[in-house]
Amino acid sequence: MEKTVQFAIENWWLADYASFSSQTPSHFYIQAVEPSELLALDFASQEKMLARFPQLERYFRLVHQRAHAASQFKIRSMYSVSREEHYHRFREQFPEFVQRIPQYLLASFLGFTPEYLSEIRRKKIS
Repeated sequence: MEKTVQFAIENWWLADYASFSSQTPSHFYIQAVEPSELLALDFASQEKMLARFPQLERYFRLVHQRAHAASQFKIRSMYSVSREEHYHRFREQFPEFVQRIPQYLLASFLGFTPEYLSEIRRKKIS
């Protein structure tokens, strides 16, 4: 069964950082749901680039911090609030995702069925 674990939109990076750092095969796949231009950066090329342009270390540190913070937000919400509140917090924090991501993928990411997500969204409209 497929499970959505991350999203990315323009100017975001998406990676299996554990796999990238350890140079081992990933257990994850990337799927584009909109027309996309993907740029791939392998580990050796990143190391060369960072050696040549040390100021990019800060950029990639900020990318990793943002990814880590999003992961922590998801985990904290999953365990500290109701499932419905988890959706509402996600919607408030990341409105661009809620507007652009297909509902079945959003439901998968939040740990819901698409039907349950529809039910939550219907409640808000009523």
